[in-house]
Amino acid sequence: MQYVYLAISIIAEVIATSSLKSSEGFTKLIPSVIVVLGYGVAFHFLSLTLKTIPIGVAYAIWAGAGVTLVAVVGWLLFGQKLDAPAIVGMGLIITGVVVLQVFSKAAGH
Repeated sequence: MQYVYLAISIIAEVIATSSLKSSEGFTKLIPSVIVVLGYGVAFHFLSLTLKTIPIGVAYAIWAGAGVTLVAVVGWLLFGQKLDAPAIVGMGLIITGVVVLQVFSKAAGH
């Protein structure tokens, strides 16, 4: 269940972060509310995750997945360009999370 909580936390954080652009510095009500609620949900579910997953591992997954997904959302919704170094960098982030999960004793295996 802890990975379901982590996934919910990541999705909520991506929604909140992606809504920051639309909030225009918190001058637009609906996007601003989405930001606040999204981060609230994200941190709540991240805190539930930390009951069973070590903080370093949970945060590495949360941050790595969040950065990558926000970049993809930026590309899909906001026309952000992703050049080869950006794509390679995101691949390295994903690879790092996989290595952490599969090989590291810090992941609690």
